[in-house]
Amino acid sequence: MPAIEILGLEKTYRVGFWRQRPKRALEPLHLTVEEGEIFGFLGPNGAGKTTTLKLLMGLVFPTAGSARILGREWIEPEVKAQIGFLPEQPYFYDYLTAHELLDYYGQLSGVSAADRKRRIPEVLSRVGLTDVKGLQLRKFSKGMLQRVGIAQAILHNPKLVFLDEPMSGLDPLGRREVRDLMEQLKQEGKTVFFSTHILSDAETLCDRVAIIHKGVLRGVGAVEDLTSTVQGKVEVVWQGTQVPAAMKVLSSECHVSGDRVRALVNENQQDAAIDALRRERIRLIAITPVRTSLETYFMEKLQQVEPPVPAAMGANA
Repeated sequence: MPAIEILGLEKTYRVGFWRQRPKRALEPLHLTVEEGEIFGFLGPNGAGKTTTLKLLMGLVFPTAGSARILGREWIEPEVKAQIGFLPEQPYFYDYLTAHELLDYYGQLSGVSAADRKRRIPEVLSRVGLTDVKGLQLRKFSKGMLQRVGIAQAILHNPKLVFLDEPMSGLDPLGRREVRDLMEQLKQEGKTVFFSTHILSDAETLCDRVAIIHKGVLRGVGAVEDLTSTVQGKVEVVWQGTQVPAAMKVLSSECHVSGDRVRALVNENQQDAAIDALRRERIRLIAITPVRTSLETYFMEKLQQVEPPVPAAMGANA
């Protein structure tokens, strides 16, 4: 059973003051997320990521379409009890401590007093906030508030976790800890759906990704498949700063970095490159096939030409 089935959800807002006009924030979206996977929802700022999450949370109402979450209609109250959600810009009561905030959200989520007593220290430890559990939130940094937000999203042990830009405001260590936490949630059998524009995080974490731009779904696929295409070139790395003349002929892309040189050569010239280095008695370090990165796929999808707007739709707009 899919964890999420988005069935043509779309959203149009009215913008303007005197003469309001429709603005399509999300084109009809069809998307399926399987149980137990980490799914990345990628796109630049303003692409429609947050709008999609708000629709799935029931925070805004769709213009058309529907969705199913954990096999049930997404608007059913019973479904909400199985969902954890971190918005992009959470706002918490400044004068509460982290422990008090989680106790409050635990009560709202129906967590019993005995379970709250056990779960709150556990989730604070998981997000690295054990030492500041008694500190008021107004004294927290942005990254610490982000960790509190993740803690409240998983406090009630949901089956499905939605995270909107969960790495926002985190330093490299914090981002690593959040990535580890998301992988732990997957190992526990939970489904994680998160939006981001940080492609390195998505490439490291995700089983599958979807790319959205200007409210239009541009592509969906497994990260392994999207980044496995060999481009017909290999990267040759050797010790030193010397670039033999033969290598300059084979490669127009030679870059010296510290005491190593990296060069891109055509796959069919790999043996010639090795021979050129051997003749100069240069130590070869590595030969690696060049593969398409997620960033390359992402940029290709963003640069796709948008389909023309039908005449009837243009007239109504």
